[in-house]
Amino acid sequence: MSTLHTVLGPLAPWLVREGPVLAHEHLVLDLRRPEDPAAVLDAEADGPAVVRELTSLREEFGLALVVELTCRGMGRDLAALARISRASGVPVVAATGWYHQAFHPPEPAGATVEELTAVLVEELTGGADGTAVRPGVIGEIGTGGTEPTPAEARVLRAAAGAALATGLSVVTHARLGRGGRAQLDLLTGAGLPPYRVCLGHQDLLDDPAEHRALAAEGAYVAFDTVGKAAYRADEDRLRLLLALVEAGHADRVLLSGDVSRRGYLRSAGGPGYGYLLRGFLDRLRAAGVDAPLIDLMTRRNPLRFLAGAGAEPPA
Repeated sequence: MSTLHTVLGPLAPWLVREGPVLAHEHLVLDLRRPEDPAAVLDAEADGPAVVRELTSLREEFGLALVVELTCRGMGRDLAALARISRASGVPVVAATGWYHQAFHPPEPAGATVEELTAVLVEELTGGADGTAVRPGVIGEIGTGGTEPTPAEARVLRAAAGAALATGLSVVTHARLGRGGRAQLDLLTGAGLPPYRVCLGHQDLLDDPAEHRALAAEGAYVAFDTVGKAAYRADEDRLRLLLALVEAGHADRVLLSGDVSRRGYLRSAGGPGYGYLLRGFLDRLRAAGVDAPLIDLMTRRNPLRFLAGAGAEPPA
């Protein structure tokens, strides 16, 4: 497995502590718009609460790594991520790319695929936002519907090109779980192996047959909005996840909570970063999912995905 790039420097996967990985989170973010002024995690105002949560999860559950998917145009702050990682003792992998078109900064509208690819490769190899921090994953690359817009399609192709050039993997944002098939077809059509693709927010799509088909092709299927009851009840997520596991695709599952605004923090009364570990995994255990399978989904799968490893899970 290749080296992981964290906000505090390179880290070999085998040196990651024996604990769970949160595969899709946000620690600093700004998606505020006039109709949604609360879509923010401010580095100064919310940073201390984020550090407290991550520190608690490291101490209680051995939290080993957080994959932070705030990319270009989403309020990314790599210096703040480094401070949070250092203060909490939890390694953090940062991201690069572009979200779905409603949140695109100016670049994707007027750039070619080749130009966008070059932007990503430069960040992935030389550091981003004027820092030496190298993102360790490409994402969350967004689409807003079942088919990408032309600008979103260019971004997806650029993500594939950058992934092929750097050996890194691609995480998508499929709004409300829709569009994963189109995303996978476009990325693999650009030459990216399916095991280097994680299709986001599939727990918001009530379609077990689609989940099985995507996993059977080798892509990772993310159940990454666990605890977001306003989008879907966790009873539904549990049913959909068990169906995927029972079909033999536990090695294609990634799990997380996608904390993406202040209101989701525990200090604000939300589920927090630990809801998956404190609540949802207990329900999986009660449903008969054993410890090795939980370890596969919460630790081995995300490490294998990040490292761009092949289709077989590690021993």
